[in-house]
Amino acid sequence: MADDQEKTEEPTAKKIEDARKEGNVPKSQDASGVFTLFVAILAFLLLFPYMSSHMIFIFKYYFSLIGMTIDRALMVNMTIVTIKEFLLMVMPISIAVAIAGVVGAVAQFGFLFTTKAIMPDFKKIDPIKGTKNLFSMKKAVDGIKITFKSFTTLGVGFIFFFLFILELPTVALFGLGDQMEWLRDKAIIIAFVMLLIIFIFAIIDVIIVRKQYFDGLKMSKQEIKDEMKNMDGDPLIKAKIRQIQMMASRKRMMANVPTADVVITNPTHYAVAIKYDEKKSHAPIVVAKGMNNIAQKIKEIARENGVHVVQNPPLARSLYAQVDLDKPIPSELFAAVAEVLAYVYKMNKK
Repeated sequence: MADDQEKTEEPTAKKIEDARKEGNVPKSQDASGVFTLFVAILAFLLLFPYMSSHMIFIFKYYFSLIGMTIDRALMVNMTIVTIKEFLLMVMPISIAVAIAGVVGAVAQFGFLFTTKAIMPDFKKIDPIKGTKNLFSMKKAVDGIKITFKSFTTLGVGFIFFFLFILELPTVALFGLGDQMEWLRDKAIIIAFVMLLIIFIFAIIDVIIVRKQYFDGLKMSKQEIKDEMKNMDGDPLIKAKIRQIQMMASRKRMMANVPTADVVITNPTHYAVAIKYDEKKSHAPIVVAKGMNNIAQKIKEIARENGVHVVQNPPLARSLYAQVDLDKPIPSELFAAVAEVLAYVYKMNKK
């Protein structure tokens, strides 16, 4: 019993799907962050000429105001122009970063829309539980990981920065344009080196997050049994349904006995009701059959409705074993059945 309660089994597809509906998915913040940061740097480099043109426009606009009297109308105009130009500079990068954040999340766990994750949960504002979570082992481990990643990334960046500082005596001899190009190139190198370090940490974080996620969804053997029972239905209920279906089928079968031409019996254990209608079938049809108590019931109904009951044990056993309900008899039994039907027709003067 204890083994059944240990969560040693991999989660089922239904368990994972239920977790998704709750908004519980394996999401690595580092993976989303590194992708977003990469897109932000790339967008900045591609849009740098565009942003520079707007920045130059702002400086030209401010210089054009030298000597003018500052009044309310001018202040309003300066505010509008400044906000407008900064929005034009920032909006393209902001849109790119927003799209990158969505793509970075969808790439990890697919598209998901659920409102359960944002529904208010008063348990989350429990101060006692909140204090426990604040000083939990998980929080301590997360803090150590963040500190380690930060120091590693900044440390590698500082090493490259220090190496570039050593080049400053030589760079000081360059012209202003060359110095700006040198500064841009070194900034790009530092940015992508740090981005590479973050990318490595992101891959490790994705592996850890997914392992923790699926470990957290692991199920006990009893939980799997209960889930299968809920999906397939309670065996007792299914058995009851089958019993009802069998009773309904038996009732319909018994209703067909009065329409039969003959009932062939064992005579005790088997009873098979045969009907032949040359307009509907090329061969006689088995309309009812049964053993023991059902056989006795078939014979009883047949006698009550004037249907002939003929004893032929070998034929009764063969018909019962080989022919399903509402199916024609096989060709190898034609002769035997025809002989019985001929006898019945002779008795009925057909």
